[in-house]
Amino acid sequence: MEFPKDFIWGTAMSAHQTEGNNTNSDWWKWEVEKDGRRDLPLEASGPACDSYNRYAEDFELCKQLNSNAVRLSIEWARIEPRKGMYDNKALEHYKKVLKTAKEKGLKTFVTFHHFTNPIWLSEMGGWLNFKTPELFSDFAEKSAEYLGEFCDAIITINEPQVYASMSYIVGTWPPNKKSLLMSGIVQINMMRAHNRAYKKIKEVYKKPVGIVKNISWCEYSSYTVFDKLLAKILFFFNSDFFLKPVSKNSDFIGLNYYFTNRVVKLRIRNPDNPVNDLGWWINYDGLYKVLMSLKKYNLPIYITENGLADSHDRQRTDFIKKMLTQVHTALSRGVKIKGYFYWSLLDNYEWHHGFWPRFGLVEIDRTNGLKRMPRKSFYDYAEICKNGIVK
Repeated sequence: MEFPKDFIWGTAMSAHQTEGNNTNSDWWKWEVEKDGRRDLPLEASGPACDSYNRYAEDFELCKQLNSNAVRLSIEWARIEPRKGMYDNKALEHYKKVLKTAKEKGLKTFVTFHHFTNPIWLSEMGGWLNFKTPELFSDFAEKSAEYLGEFCDAIITINEPQVYASMSYIVGTWPPNKKSLLMSGIVQINMMRAHNRAYKKIKEVYKKPVGIVKNISWCEYSSYTVFDKLLAKILFFFNSDFFLKPVSKNSDFIGLNYYFTNRVVKLRIRNPDNPVNDLGWWINYDGLYKVLMSLKKYNLPIYITENGLADSHDRQRTDFIKKMLTQVHTALSRGVKIKGYFYWSLLDNYEWHHGFWPRFGLVEIDRTNGLKRMPRKSFYDYAEICKNGIVK
């Protein structure tokens, strides 16, 4: 299967998960204030992968991977550590990071919000505050002014509905709330934030600006018509409910795909084989079905995350090839897919799970100075990136 010559091949990372010592963020505060009353997070991020200092080494790995792009994020908590006060040193640091990536021949896809918030914002109510969309768009405009020259594409917000769910329904992530109403307010504010930020960014930056949505396919058993109805409702709320209000202010859609949910007798009951180390059901054709569902937007699509927790690296190469088979099929049927980013380049901090889930093409030896050790799948994916062919 041959992919277009201009297809983007890359890997994805986020700042908090790799940089380390993100001390002005709500996540860092939550990690270090853990006491005996709660089990999560399983561990603190601490130095993470030390990519704040070792980014050049990481981009060299991208180059060895034969990839032509990298997706990464900047930290609002570093750039605006206090409301309305921008840290030029932090902006200069990210400029240096992005310049280094460009010097390595990598296109840069830069995310402005990847789950974490400045502490001062969380003290104002975070994404429940109806002023937050304006505050975020101000930060986005400032960042685009300063860094836009070195960005090939800007992503406003990563996985807004995952954030709204984990933080405000499940309650696993800070601020640990359990309220459907709060989750709805957060989602509306994130829609407003994207739309405002898009317009402000485009005033100073003429390249593509989009949003990244995690979308799980939802299938149903043959038991009842109610299973089919529930599957369709769940998929709508996971996809079009958020995308339709922001699609007119998006130059592309970023898709993060990890798994499919199966509705059986009005419950989510997924097969337990094959699964990744986190127990997520691996369903390849779900990616094809999600991609086909996005065709109606008539926008370029980048698969901005697709990966596997696989500490022994037994399934990863097969996983990548089978997922790319689905991508190729969707491409052949007219879906405007422009690129694929494997999650992730490095084993990193997987939020409340800590460091044990291993998504990386590159292993991080946490007992040996965070040494980077490419896995076999690294070289297998490098072959795909080099030739643009899946065999």
